[in-house]
Amino acid sequence: MHTSRTATYEHLLAPGTIGPMRLANRVVMPAMDMNLCHDGVIDDGDIAHYASRAAGGTGLIITSAAAVAYPVGATSRKEPGLSDDRFIPGLTALADAVHAAGAKLCVQATHHGKIAKVDTADGRPLFVPSIPVGERDLTALRDNTPTELGAMATAVSEGRTPTYREATEEDIAWLVGQFAAAARRVRQAGADAIEIHCAHGYVLGSFLSRADNRRTDAWGGSLENRARLACDVIRAVREEVGDGLAILVRVAGKEYGDDGALTTEEAVAASRLFEAAGADAIHVTGWARNPFRDFTDGPLPNQVGAYAELARAVKDAVSIPVIAVGRVLPALGEELIASGGADFVAMGRQLLADPELVGKIRDGRAASVRPCINCYVCVEQNFWDGVPVCAVNPALGDETLLPFPTIASRRHVVVVGGGPGGLEAARVAAERGHRVTLVEKGDRLGGSAWFSQLTTPANGPLLEWLQHEVERLGVDVRLGEQVDADAVAALSPDAVVVATGARRGLPPVPGADLPHVHTGDTLRGLITGEGGSGSRTLRLLGAAGRMSGLTRDPERIRDLTRKVLPIGKDVVVVGGSLVGLELAEFLAERRKSVTVLEQGAQAGLPMAVPRRWTAVRQATEHGVTIHRDAELVEITASEVHYLVGDELARVPADLVVVASYVEPGAPLADSLRARGLDVHVVGDAAEVGYLQGAIHSAWRACRTL
Repeated sequence: MHTSRTATYEHLLAPGTIGPMRLANRVVMPAMDMNLCHDGVIDDGDIAHYASRAAGGTGLIITSAAAVAYPVGATSRKEPGLSDDRFIPGLTALADAVHAAGAKLCVQATHHGKIAKVDTADGRPLFVPSIPVGERDLTALRDNTPTELGAMATAVSEGRTPTYREATEEDIAWLVGQFAAAARRVRQAGADAIEIHCAHGYVLGSFLSRADNRRTDAWGGSLENRARLACDVIRAVREEVGDGLAILVRVAGKEYGDDGALTTEEAVAASRLFEAAGADAIHVTGWARNPFRDFTDGPLPNQVGAYAELARAVKDAVSIPVIAVGRVLPALGEELIASGGADFVAMGRQLLADPELVGKIRDGRAASVRPCINCYVCVEQNFWDGVPVCAVNPALGDETLLPFPTIASRRHVVVVGGGPGGLEAARVAAERGHRVTLVEKGDRLGGSAWFSQLTTPANGPLLEWLQHEVERLGVDVRLGEQVDADAVAALSPDAVVVATGARRGLPPVPGADLPHVHTGDTLRGLITGEGGSGSRTLRLLGAAGRMSGLTRDPERIRDLTRKVLPIGKDVVVVGGSLVGLELAEFLAERRKSVTVLEQGAQAGLPMAVPRRWTAVRQATEHGVTIHRDAELVEITASEVHYLVGDELARVPADLVVVASYVEPGAPLADSLRARGLDVHVVGDAAEVGYLQGAIHSAWRACRTL
């Protein structure tokens, strides 16, 4: 459900109230850890980040998780602290900036419990309701590089092994007091609300879940006992702040994985108890208990509207406002509020991708909202305590990069190549005021990314956005023109951006030139009707689709290929990287027997974790066989031969797709430079970096052009 160009979003944009807090609209930015603080102190980077989302029209800004007893119970030294008055000036500056931009500020308060990596680093046992039992399934980590594993092991906890302390009565009383004192500081700083975190495996959520809480005293057993600590915290906070702050409570509407995981029925019952204790709103999230296996189930789900029904269940049971979260896109948010499924909606990654989301919708510019492509590049950084980056928004983490520098004089910029790198280059150059001509040799914009949306549908809205923006900005787009240096020079450019993409070759093994061996480019040509070798039936289908316009509609191609895809039964994909893995799953879903041969030790690179873990698991569940450390030896008319170690193996193959052997190269750039032209090479033509690399390199090149 994408952002509609014609919807009015009247419910999403309507003002709303949470306790004593009046909001301009129903859009909430949920907590997203930015790791920009310094020893718990909020600094300029954090303030600029949140203020930009507030200025973009977001009604309520929720900070990243802040430790109520910092550094005790913290999971990073880069998260906000709430345990000392020394943190108040930073919080005050943040509240002032958010208010000046027209939004309200909520501070998320927590103790991370069994996830408090700072405690492990400092030699403190972790605060838990019960000592953990069993071992976590770490199979997914086989596809992490040694560098990544080292970064995860040493980030914050410095590679030390955690120890645990089962909370005593004194510990529990201390914790309640820490939350109350933290709330006082939040109020003193001038914030509008506090969110008490009772999910995601943190202390209050661990007490609530039977999978973590096996106590037999007053704090365990029945749901009322397991919810008692959170209720005591809510009451203590209310007593401390009165009506000076709105009190939100974040709860998992469902936990995924493990026996005893919190159920929706339990979450609904707990929400009633939280309301009775004094909560002003319930924020319904979800959580996967094993992030290495199920992270894309929660807390950052892959599915659009993943927790919508969980929010609706809570909404039906309480009388206070309910906030829905879980990949809520604007159109879904409007529907949820209009239908009574929620009172407010939280958009996290969407607001990382476009801080101006709400303002654009409000101003009737919904088609100009830059979409999140759900690639998990942002959250990946949190696994090693880094500052999140965004594949489609290069300014994330450094808001000083915007607005773009003013141009000294208008120049004519010629962009060669209409893939994502070329489109972003044209967009940025035109946004800055240059006259832009974009030349693309194919019959459509998007390049290899157009084909990638067949296997990765979330890429589609990004291409739609880029095309809309270059059209809105008046870029002169010329399709079906293959240019050489003479043709480019004839356009009299002041600067040229070369975005012609990577070169995709075939492996140097016997049989690589057989007609059933394809690169991604030739396979794309067959399916889209652009031509190429292959089965006569597939070529005829592609040509017919091209003439009818079907092959210009990704959704129709996806649907048709589920019914008929005449490429034989057995497929071998050479290369188990990002492209190969997604293509393998696409083909397996269409009832093909797929084998992936990956020369390296890890599959799914450079796909971001945790998307990589899910992609490998889902491909396997669809029947894909993945061989790592596999060396391609030979391709015959009916088989592929490969080595794993010293063992030679064979697998049948009606179709072989080479998804490796990709390298940068831009010979046109050399020819243009020889003519004395100002030339910039971006995207895969400069360095293979897929969508993120294309967007970021184009943005950098044209930001100061």
